[in-house]
Amino acid sequence: MHRIDTCFLSRALAPSIWIALALSICSAQTHAAYSDNVVKIGVLTDMSGPYSDLAGPGAIVAAQMAIEDFVARQKPDFKVELVTADHQNKGDIAANKAREWFDREQVDVVSELVTSSTALAVMKVAKEKNRIALITGAGSSRITNEDCNDVTAHWAYDTYATGNGTGKAVVQQGGKTWFFLTADYAFGQSLEKDTTAVILANGGKVLGSVRHPFPSTDLSSYLLKAQASGAQVIGLANAGADTINAVKQASEFGITPKQTLAGLLMFITDINSLGLKATQGMYLTEAFYWDMNQETRTWSKRFYERHKKMPTMVQAGLYSALTHYLEAVKASHSDSTAVVMAQMRKTPVNDFFTHNGQLRADGLMQHDMYLMQVKKPSESHYPWDDYFVRATLPGAEAFQPLSLSRCPLIHR
Repeated sequence: MHRIDTCFLSRALAPSIWIALALSICSAQTHAAYSDNVVKIGVLTDMSGPYSDLAGPGAIVAAQMAIEDFVARQKPDFKVELVTADHQNKGDIAANKAREWFDREQVDVVSELVTSSTALAVMKVAKEKNRIALITGAGSSRITNEDCNDVTAHWAYDTYATGNGTGKAVVQQGGKTWFFLTADYAFGQSLEKDTTAVILANGGKVLGSVRHPFPSTDLSSYLLKAQASGAQVIGLANAGADTINAVKQASEFGITPKQTLAGLLMFITDINSLGLKATQGMYLTEAFYWDMNQETRTWSKRFYERHKKMPTMVQAGLYSALTHYLEAVKASHSDSTAVVMAQMRKTPVNDFFTHNGQLRADGLMQHDMYLMQVKKPSESHYPWDDYFVRATLPGAEAFQPLSLSRCPLIHR
């Protein structure tokens, strides 16, 4: 505001001979708010591992679309550049790449960050370097609880929301006894913990759990322990290729249909890979479905033209997060971390991804979630026509309330 007032006074008081100079100075001051007049975005994702289908190359496509659409629509007075890298699902690789980007390449924001261990590692580096982390792929509820910070936004989903939606639905459908098959790292542990709380609150019982290495191709010994538990429901507290392997191997061992599988974090790419015959009737909780309405269909068909797959909530969420970020940069005339984060928090998120999103003080972007049920093959009428939307879960109910937050930013 002080800069704008100074420019106004210069134009008002200077003799005509100085007007051109004053305008030049004002213009330079305005542009100087953007460091080097470039906003540089980094996408750090899993390009070839177990989460590459739900994030990976498709996330890069979504980021490219977000940048192209923003530039075409807003015609900003700054350049937008994109850099990408594969973190290989390793926290140390992710942290080192983020530090290199921040220190040597003047990257302003690191985004996507599928795999909670990589997200938690990069969040710390972002805080140290005073840059922004936009997380769409990682799910651990620790991101906005114990490990929260004021430079991170958690966008698409978290383990509280997915466990809350699917866990509650399955218990209410009669699945009272559970056994967890859990990926042994931050994400799986959070998903098991958050879902357990929902199961117990709704009158269910957890008979036990077993943790498997991440990633795992052979889950047979773990599935046999789940089978031996006699639980009605085997909760899959894993994701991506691990979930796909678990579903396939459970069928091979005759575990299903005697026991029910609950995919606590599944994506439309998983359903497409497994097929409707293997997944029909399953409940899952999503933040986004390509075939929800005309807005989602229009954007998703554009995405499909470039990627040849329909988008997951991670990929659609990344487009939404980066668009909101870029619009905040333009609106605030700055790429300063504190200024942009403040602008993002005060501006509602209103796009094809959500019409009632709000970035909270703990870093969570609160929005509606959706309880889906996978269609039978006979109920699907065209490719990727995979879900019935069984319920809309309002954001205030889907996500952990701030009153239960363990984020230091909320209680300081």
